[in-house]
Amino acid sequence: MDLKLPITIHDELSDEVIESTGVLDLASGEIRDVKYVDFDVEAEGFPAESEEYDFTCGTLSNGSKEVEFRIEVDVVGRKYSITPSELLELKGRAAKLFSAPPGGHPPPEPPRRGRK
Repeated sequence: MDLKLPITIHDELSDEVIESTGVLDLASGEIRDVKYVDFDVEAEGFPAESEEYDFTCGTLSNGSKEVEFRIEVDVVGRKYSITPSELLELKGRAAKLFSAPPGGHPPPEPPRRGRK
C-alpha cells in the first residue's frame, strides 16, 4: 500500500520558526516535496545549518485535530525523515486521528429500530 500524507514542518530556531509543507511516506518515513513558506533556502540557507537551529517537528492534521511528531534532519543531504520507531507510533496516532470525524465532533448515533 502506498500511503502518503501532507504534513506541516516546523524548523525551530532560537528566535523564529520556519514553516514548510511536505509529503510523508508512511511506508518509509521519508519526507519529500518540501516547500518553504516565506523562506528562501537559496538565499538564507538550509534551516538546520543555522547556529540558532534547535529541532524540527511535524504536524499531521484532520480538521481541527492535530498530531505532532519529531522529525530527523540530515543536514548534509538536506533531507527530512522520521525514525522507524517514531513512524510506528505515528501510524497508530494517525489511525485514531483519521478514524475520528472531522472537527472533533462525536459520530452520530445510529437510528433506533422500533419493536416488531
